[in-house]
Amino acid sequence: MIFDTHAHYDDEQFDTDRNELLLSMKDNGIGNIVNVGANMASSARSIGLSRQYDFIYAAVGVHPSDSLELTDDRLSELREMSSDPKCVAIGEIGLDYYWPEPDREIQKVWFRKQLRLAREVKLPVIIHSRDAALDTVTILKEEGAEDIGGVVHCFSYSKEVALECVGMGFYIGIGGVLTFKNARRLVEAAEVLPLEKIILETDCPYLSPVPFRGKRNSSLNLVYVVEKLAEIKGVSAEEIIDVTEKNARLMYRLDKS
Repeated sequence: MIFDTHAHYDDEQFDTDRNELLLSMKDNGIGNIVNVGANMASSARSIGLSRQYDFIYAAVGVHPSDSLELTDDRLSELREMSSDPKCVAIGEIGLDYYWPEPDREIQKVWFRKQLRLAREVKLPVIIHSRDAALDTVTILKEEGAEDIGGVVHCFSYSKEVALECVGMGFYIGIGGVLTFKNARRLVEAAEVLPLEKIILETDCPYLSPVPFRGKRNSSLNLVYVVEKLAEIKGVSAEEIIDVTEKNARLMYRLDKS
C-alpha cells in the first residue's frame, strides 16, 4: 500500500468532502497517511484527525513562516501534543527564505529549539527548507541531527545536497513536483538517491502531479508519482510502493503490523 508521509487534510480545501475522501483511501491503495502540523492550530487538528481515523498519524510542529507565533510556553504545548500515541514526528520545521519575513535569525532560533524538542521526545523531524540549503544543512550538523533522523520534505535542491542529507541519515521526500517539466534537479536527485532513502508524499492540497497540476491534490494522486519514480529508477511500480512504504515505517518508527 502507498504511504503518504506528508499531507494537510485539516486544510479548509477539504472541508466539503474530507470524510468521504479519507474513507476512500484504502480501496484506492493508500495504506497510511501522516497529517502534518504547520502551526499550533494545525498541529492540534492533526492530532484530532489521527484520533478519528485509525490509518492516519500526526506530526506536530511550527513551519518557519509561522515561527513568530512560537514562545517557550507554546513549545511546551508542542511537547505535550507530541506525547500522543498517534504522534510520530516533530514537523514541519525548518527554514524558508523565499519570503522576507519572518526574519531569518528568528527562523533559525525556533528551528534549533524544535530540533532539540525532537531529540528530547525521541521523535524524527520533518524538515521544510526553501531557498535555505546551506543554513539548513549547517544547523542540522551543528544540532547533531543525524542522531534525530527524519526527512527533508518536498526536496528542491541539487543531487549533491540530497546526498549530503542522506549522509546524515535523512530520507528525501518526493511528491508531485517530480512530474513537472521543470523538475530537472529533482529528477537528477532521484536518479542518484538509493531507493531505500526515498519516501513518498503529497503535501496535499498543494503540488498536484501532472496531469492535475494546479488543482487540489490528494493522496489518490500519488500513483502518478509512483509511475514517474519507477520510470526514473528502472523498476516496477510495485517495487516503488513496497520499498517506500517500508522506508516510511522505518523513518516514523512504526511497527510492521
